[in-house]
Amino acid sequence: MACLFFFILRTGSCRVSTGVRRYHTVTVAMVLCLAALPYAGRAQQSAQQPSQPIPPAAQLPSAPTTQLPCQTTPTPQPEAIPGNISGIITDSDGDVVVGAHVTLSRSGQNPPVDLSPRTVITSGDGAFLFSGVPPGPLSLSIAANGFVPQLASGILLSGESCDLPAIALNSGFTTSVQVTASQSEIAQAQIGEEEKQRVLGVFPNFYVSYIPNPLPLNPGQKFQLALKTLIDPISFVLIGGAAGIEQADNNYAWEDGAHGYGKRYAADYGTFLTGDMLGNAVFPIVFKQDPRYFYKGAGSTRSRVLYAIANAVVCKGDNHHWQFAYSAVLGSLVAGGISNAYYPAPNRNGAAHIFESTAIGTGLSAISNIFQEFVVHRLTPHIPANPPATAKP
Repeated sequence: MACLFFFILRTGSCRVSTGVRRYHTVTVAMVLCLAALPYAGRAQQSAQQPSQPIPPAAQLPSAPTTQLPCQTTPTPQPEAIPGNISGIITDSDGDVVVGAHVTLSRSGQNPPVDLSPRTVITSGDGAFLFSGVPPGPLSLSIAANGFVPQLASGILLSGESCDLPAIALNSGFTTSVQVTASQSEIAQAQIGEEEKQRVLGVFPNFYVSYIPNPLPLNPGQKFQLALKTLIDPISFVLIGGAAGIEQADNNYAWEDGAHGYGKRYAADYGTFLTGDMLGNAVFPIVFKQDPRYFYKGAGSTRSRVLYAIANAVVCKGDNHHWQFAYSAVLGSLVAGGISNAYYPAPNRNGAAHIFESTAIGTGLSAISNIFQEFVVHRLTPHIPANPPATAKP
C-alpha cells in the first residue's frame, strides 16, 4: 500500500513532477528500501565471502596466462550462489585498453555448473564485469587489436565478488584476431547491464549507472531506456494499483465502475508516458544530456548526501560536463501541461500549480537520490562490482 501511495504521488492523484528523471523506478525503490532495510545489512553480509590468494596455476598452452586471485581448490558450499568477476585491461605501460573482448567460459574436466561462454567489451576506463556467474572453475580469454591474446584461469567461490588486479596485454601483431568496437557499442554493453538492475529483483532500476565514467548514450539508446521502462510489466501493475486507489477515493470527476477505472488508468498511464518520454528521451536528446543518475558510492556521508541532492537539479551532459538539468525540469513542466488535455475540466491544473508540482517533484527526486546512494544498491542484484565514481557536480 505504501508503494502504491508513492506511485500515485508521481502519476495520478497529485500529478507531481511527471517528467523528473528516473520517474517511478526510483520512487518505488525508495519505499521498498524502507520496508526491506532491516534485512539489507544481513543479506549483504551473508553474500560476501573473502577471496584468498593462491599459488599460480599451470600455464595454459600457446598464450600468456594470468592467475585469477581466487582459490584453486573449491571449498564445499551449502548452496551455489552466483558471484561477480570484474577487472581492468591495460597495456604493458599501464594505460587502459578500451574495446577489448573479454570472454568468460567454464574450465575443468567436471565443472559443477555448466556455463555458456559470455563476452563483454571493456568500457572507456578499460573495465569489464561479469555478474551472476555460477561458482566453480573458470577461464578468461582477452583479445584486442594490436595485442597478444591473454588467458587467465581460477575458481570462483559461491557468492564471491572477485575484483581482479589489472591484466596487462603485451603488444604484438596478430592476424587471427580482429577486434573493433565503436563508442556506441561500448555504451550499448553498459546499458545492457543497467537493464538487468531491479530492486529486490523485481522493480526496475534502469536509470542508475554504477559504472565509473560510463560513455554517453546516443539518441537511440536514450529512447531504448525510456521505452524499456514504459513497457515493463511492473509499470502496468503499479499504474493499475494507483488507478484502483483513485477509484476507491473517488478522485477526479469521473464515474465509478469499469468505465471510470479505465479512464483513471488511461490518464495515469498517459502522465507516466509523457513524463518518461519527454524527461528521459526527447529533451535529453535536444539538450544533449544524460537522464541517468551516476552512483557516487565514495567519500564522506556529507559529500554523498550533497551529491545526491545536487543531482536533482544538475545532470551530466553528453560532453561529460555537469550542467543544469533542463531535460528533467522542462519534461516535468510540459508533461504537466499536456495532462490538462485529458483530465476532467474540474481537475485541470493552472500554470501556477504546474510549477509548484515541478518544484515538489524536484524535492522528491533529491530524496530518491539519497536512497539510491545509501540503500537501493544493497537491494539491487546484478549491479557492476566496479569501483564507485568519485566525480562531483
